[in-house]
Amino acid sequence: MHNKEDLRNIAIIAHVDHGKTTLVDALLRQGGIFRANEQVVERVLDRNDLERERGITILAKNTAVRYGKLKINIVDTPGHADFGGEVERVLKMVDGALLLVDAFEGPMAQTKFVLRKALAAGLRIIVVINKLDRPDARPDEVLNEIFDLFVDLEAASWQLDFPVVYTSARLGTATLDPQVPGVDMQPLLEMIAREIPAPTGDPGAPLQLQIVNLDYDDYVGKIAIGRITNGTIQAGETVTICSQEETEREGKVGLLWVYEGLKREPVASAAAGEIVALAGLNEVGIGETICTFEQPRPLPLLTIDEPTLTMTFMVNDSPFAGREGKYLTSRHLRERLWKEAQTNVSLRVAETGSPDAFQVSGRGELHLSILIETMRREGYELQISKPEPITKIINGELWEPYERLFLLLPKEAAGPVIEKLGQRRAELINMEPAGSNVKLEYLIPARGLIGFRSQFLTDTKGEGIMHHLFDSYGPWKEGIEQRHQGSLVAFEDGEATTYGIHNVEDRGVLFVTPGEKIYTGMIVGIHAKEDDLDVNVCKKKHLTNMRSSTAEEAIRLSPPLQFTLEQAMEFIAEDELVEVTPSAIRMRKKILDRSARARLRKRSAN
Repeated sequence: MHNKEDLRNIAIIAHVDHGKTTLVDALLRQGGIFRANEQVVERVLDRNDLERERGITILAKNTAVRYGKLKINIVDTPGHADFGGEVERVLKMVDGALLLVDAFEGPMAQTKFVLRKALAAGLRIIVVINKLDRPDARPDEVLNEIFDLFVDLEAASWQLDFPVVYTSARLGTATLDPQVPGVDMQPLLEMIAREIPAPTGDPGAPLQLQIVNLDYDDYVGKIAIGRITNGTIQAGETVTICSQEETEREGKVGLLWVYEGLKREPVASAAAGEIVALAGLNEVGIGETICTFEQPRPLPLLTIDEPTLTMTFMVNDSPFAGREGKYLTSRHLRERLWKEAQTNVSLRVAETGSPDAFQVSGRGELHLSILIETMRREGYELQISKPEPITKIINGELWEPYERLFLLLPKEAAGPVIEKLGQRRAELINMEPAGSNVKLEYLIPARGLIGFRSQFLTDTKGEGIMHHLFDSYGPWKEGIEQRHQGSLVAFEDGEATTYGIHNVEDRGVLFVTPGEKIYTGMIVGIHAKEDDLDVNVCKKKHLTNMRSSTAEEAIRLSPPLQFTLEQAMEFIAEDELVEVTPSAIRMRKKILDRSARARLRKRSAN
């Protein structure tokens, strides 16, 4: 084995919003990637519109900086557990990781998730305590919490002896002493060069390159990304692709790139230890190994945590179908979902008994909602069912996924939140004060979290912070109540009127505004009671020759409740669907006809 001393491969792992992508910006500036007069957007690696809007990293990205003669390949990873499939893959490409932790918040739910993966992969960890410029920063206490987390996760003795650096990614500074302000990012780059081991591998051995990520370019097609474990790869070389089914097929490498700054630089060849991107192998998939044509030696398959939540994606068959989207048919839907499953390894897509419906399983609500939001922006129309947990039969018993729930909320809001979690069959694991707030840790069935976020934000007046991650499978729990209110369902087609909405307002909370198009069976609001209620928001006021002293007064309506996609997914019941189009998110009954629903209820009661 040889060490490539002029190269380092690292991943940046952290909880959501602890500053991973901002730190990459600072390292790129320190490495001289940008011109002195160049206008640079913040979070330059977040190229996806959804990533910029939500302020989170969804897809793993590669970049590289130079520090003297040393090249540092950097992978920016997602911080949310729903995108853990991205994290698990990219850790296969690196020899070390920067564990980024907020100097005030300390280790959070996803910090534990990503650190567990990094420790299991045997990586060297550098702890980076970020946001040192926060006025409420508490770096010493946070460092103790991080050490406790390493111990809890049963880190090896050499991993417990981790180096620490303190940074302000926003200011672009790093220091080894929190009491001494930093000047630039050099202390961090120096620590990477000293602490992260150089990649190993034999450039003269038969080629082994495992594909861990895929990209797409309109000009060259599919681009496969991975790290060369052994051997050397040449542009134009004929190779063997070893698939997960232990079959082999021939392929030819077209273009070959390595990463330099924010760009891919074309090269003629690359050797063991380097992270490369290659075009020409349009049939290659994630987890497959690119090998020497004469001596194929596949690497072990990638192991990814299984999905925990499933839902049905259907062709839109509502009365408004085809009005707003470009891609409407089952063929369009099937092609798009199978294409997504090729690159999104945590996603599972399966056929159902209907040609117009597909079972899609993922790691959580956010994982699935990001896919749906991406599809609607691409011009797809579809309908989705209520998310349901993926159950297993273990020792003859029905088991379901459990999540570990972490909450930070004001003390005065703790009572209502604890009461609601009790109704959802959650078990309190830990409770401790945090200044004027309180920290709660629960173990809760995954289905108990469906619809909880909106209740939690209401109870905490928007001040609560909530995170959760998959813990384990456990016995099915009965008696979980998720929704206490029924739906207000339109029973007439037309346009919503001010008069019609005003007449229904005392029955519950409305979603619609005057002038909005309505169809029979569409959900137009939340009923104040537990059962559904059929209403007519399209009703018009009849004209008469009678006048009153208040006839000319304008009717004042309450503002409508606007649901996001995630809120709509949480709200709907088992007999309801969310209709998703490029310009609207609507909720509806599966059975639109009022009489047919009544007959079904009657049969169910008998």
